[in-house]
Amino acid sequence: MSDHTNTQKNIAVAFFLNATFTVIEIIGGILTNSVAILSDAVHDLGDTFSLGLSWYTERLAKRKPDSRFTYGYKRFPVLAAMVNAVFLLGASVFVLSRAIPLMFNPEPVHAMGMIWLAILGIIFNGAAVLKLSKGDSLNQKVVRLHLLEDTLGWMAVLIGAVIIRFTGLLWIDPLLGIMIAVFIIYNAIKNLKVALIIFLQAIPSLSENGNLEKDLLKINGIESLHDIRSWTIDGSSHVYTLHIVAGSNVLPEEYTAMKQKVRDRLSASGFEHVTIEIDRNDEHCDLSNS
Repeated sequence: MSDHTNTQKNIAVAFFLNATFTVIEIIGGILTNSVAILSDAVHDLGDTFSLGLSWYTERLAKRKPDSRFTYGYKRFPVLAAMVNAVFLLGASVFVLSRAIPLMFNPEPVHAMGMIWLAILGIIFNGAAVLKLSKGDSLNQKVVRLHLLEDTLGWMAVLIGAVIIRFTGLLWIDPLLGIMIAVFIIYNAIKNLKVALIIFLQAIPSLSENGNLEKDLLKINGIESLHDIRSWTIDGSSHVYTLHIVAGSNVLPEEYTAMKQKVRDRLSASGFEHVTIEIDRNDEHCDLSNS
């Protein structure tokens, strides 16, 4: 079985584990009247959504470029991350709107029910983490981190439920709900920012410091550079386009070798798609001041 097939299978198993427990968690949160559990249910619902999209986009991203998507389908997982982040933000704000008033007027909760749900949460999420523990794909690493966060969150709920059970401090439950929701909002905003930067075609970090252009200018025969554009397709597959102005001593038959040196330098820096146009030094280019 190929690594790609294993990736899809592992994400599929994690998806069904997470989806099953999310249903149990929502029902349990309502029955125990626990904001902490409902807050974590929102997190798990978002992770289930993320797992489902990851499962689908893992297959979709492997499609080859075609006449409609000439760079391929690699940006679809980024779109999935944006959708998931927006969903988590909305759901977490809803949880906060309920949890904050309960800090001042806490309601009774079923502590023993919370304890058993927390134990189940640790088992389900822990099993999903183990299923993805040997995966090396980016999708599996990101999903594994989310599920590990879920497992740690359930450990916090378990500790809080035990404290409530033996002390009767009901405000601990909404406090846990607020902490989980704030944690989700922080990570969702961070992920949304990364996805938006990719979609807005900001230059990738590997070309930000200007050293790359300096290195290109050191190549024999290059007089200057202009109309330089670089962006990333999905955060790991990068694009670079530029115009090279060849020195007056460079013969046309030397252009191919010069382009190859530029291509090799850009490829070594992580740029997968490179487009080069060569201008003579006595040739006017309308893009030279862009």
